[in-house]
Amino acid sequence: MIANIVKPGNNTYGVLAYLFDKGQANEHTDQHIVGSWDDFVPDPGPWDSPGHRERLGQLTKALDLRVVQAGAKAPEGHVWHCSVRAAPEDRILTDAEWATIARRILNATGIAPDDDPDSCRWVAVRHADDHIHIVATKVRGDLRPARNWNDYHRAMTELTSIEKDFGLTQVPRGPEVAAGTPAAKRPTRAEQEKAKRLGYDKTARERLRHTVRAALSHAHDLDDFFNLLSDAGLQVETRSLPSGDLQGYKVALPDDTTDGRPIWYSGSKLATDLSLPQIRRRLAAVEAPAAPEASPAAQRPSPWHQATAAAERIPHHLEHADDYVAQAHLTVFGELLYALPAHAPTNLKAELHRAALAFEHAAHTRARVDDQHARALRGALKGMRYQPANASGLAMLLDVAVLVVLATQRRSALRHHDRQVAAAREALVHLQAAYEQVAPSALAHLAVSRPSDGAVRQYTRALREVLPTHAERILNESAWPALTAALAIAEAAGHAPAEVLQQAAQQRSLGDAKSASEVLVWRIQRLGERHAPGPDARAAQAAGRIRRTPQAATGTPVTYPPKSPPAGRSR
Repeated sequence: MIANIVKPGNNTYGVLAYLFDKGQANEHTDQHIVGSWDDFVPDPGPWDSPGHRERLGQLTKALDLRVVQAGAKAPEGHVWHCSVRAAPEDRILTDAEWATIARRILNATGIAPDDDPDSCRWVAVRHADDHIHIVATKVRGDLRPARNWNDYHRAMTELTSIEKDFGLTQVPRGPEVAAGTPAAKRPTRAEQEKAKRLGYDKTARERLRHTVRAALSHAHDLDDFFNLLSDAGLQVETRSLPSGDLQGYKVALPDDTTDGRPIWYSGSKLATDLSLPQIRRRLAAVEAPAAPEASPAAQRPSPWHQATAAAERIPHHLEHADDYVAQAHLTVFGELLYALPAHAPTNLKAELHRAALAFEHAAHTRARVDDQHARALRGALKGMRYQPANASGLAMLLDVAVLVVLATQRRSALRHHDRQVAAAREALVHLQAAYEQVAPSALAHLAVSRPSDGAVRQYTRALREVLPTHAERILNESAWPALTAALAIAEAAGHAPAEVLQQAAQQRSLGDAKSASEVLVWRIQRLGERHAPGPDARAAQAAGRIRRTPQAATGTPVTYPPKSPPAGRSR
């Protein structure tokens, strides 16, 4: 079940007239009251029944009686209106069941608590099989305002219990939108109807929001951001203070007009995290990527590898960092997903776009965002604009993206944020579908440069020594030829095959991987790009392994004295 609470103002008659009318498309049928504060209230009945208007006026006067008595003490906007709708797959509820549901919601929200003789006056109207409307006036019998603070949250909580008690569909629910979260503004019914008339599956607000997010994911500064919006075909206007400082911006679609004039949306009307101050903070929280001319291509690290390495650390942050830091990483990861369709082949764009949309709903929390904690990933994301994706880089990043979404889903499940869990699950489906389309070609391309049989035998021995529990499985996987090619490339760059295998295996558990060899391929490709350690560094690594041996062999923790910080440096 879903509930929608609105505050229509002071026009009790207007709300009732709509509920008992025929509807915009004659969708209201058999309009009647299923419950009320008083069993003897007049029921106006269908709009075309004899005496309908007279009874509608009588019902309005009865509901407004205490509002009139309270006079100037009556609250502004005294009408409370809540619609409650069952899921399409639910059975048709009886009038008595709907009446019980209405009373439970009124009790939970504080509008009409059980056993309170001074509770507010209300009626529940049914004009369709699948939903009811509850209308109340927010003046109690003692002429004080209703105590309905936080009514929406309390209604949602009660609906969860109602669904269980009545055997109805369990709707995922999570934390509601709070200030500072990247939650999108919901389109109105009028916007949805307009989009349908124009042949669009998304409203103008949604289309604008997606375009603005994609531009933000690529932009380096505000000027670049506005230029990207214009390049995408949007109309853009900015607003400045008398001092000349930029105060805000708004965007419009060229085909979304009224009386020939564009319909404008400010950034904050698209989503709370797309206001100008929020965008400024995110654009400032970037580690500057190397420009194309800054260094030779051979010496410049791949931004795709950098982005993958930064994203790979996100699950750790989600598990161990506070909410401010975790939300920063989720926010920039959402930006990354919005950027991917622009870099992907045509056959992957739709899947990646759907993944970005779903993750937008999976990521938002009540926590504020400290964007400075995600500078590395955002900087790599900006650098991706200079270097086109190849199949290997995209597959590598998607492999890690799946892990990030799984960690997000797990974090939401631990907090019982069911709505976010469902959104993460949806994003996961689309990311896995995209990965399964791009990975085979990337692995096949890498396997073409498979090394000699002698090198393969050497890598097989190294694999059995380093990963004895996974070796046979890996040797029988289809990605084993690609893994030998990745090891050969790393060895040519100066890395020892056994050591790079060990490093790759330590960075991620292979037990839950669908293909352990694919995981190792992507990791070894990134490790092979790094500078190979020299003799001194190898000796230090070996000493470190010896130092850890007592604990590994005996299971007894070995404690070493803490290192003193260098002189002159504070901890």
